[in-house]
Amino acid sequence: MNLVSIRIITGDVARLVAFYERATGVRANWATEDFVELRTGSGTLAIGSTRTVPLFAPGSAHPADNRSVIIEFRVDDVDGVHRNLAGLVDDVVKEPTTMPWGNRAFLFRDPDGNLVNFFTPVARG
Repeated sequence: MNLVSIRIITGDVARLVAFYERATGVRANWATEDFVELRTGSGTLAIGSTRTVPLFAPGSAHPADNRSVIIEFRVDDVDGVHRNLAGLVDDVVKEPTTMPWGNRAFLFRDPDGNLVNFFTPVARG
């Protein structure tokens, strides 16, 4: 089994795609105006409009309603990413911090309120 993608349902695809393109440096692949993918070497972040929800099951997903999932990206330099995202991220949850398990992490919310973590593994002393 392979985890292929994480999909975010949003009321504003263009806004969320622009945010993630800038935050990740990954160019989006637009299938339609209602479905976009940002493909990385290890997985895909898919972004779908609310118009796609009824294709699965009406009412099964709601935009800007997540408070339980953290979308995580491993990066080479979390502090550099933090500097680059200054002015883009409005809701910083935790400034870059070295966590007890050895990752340096920057936690924030995207424009829809989804929790995002950019992290860099660091050597333990």
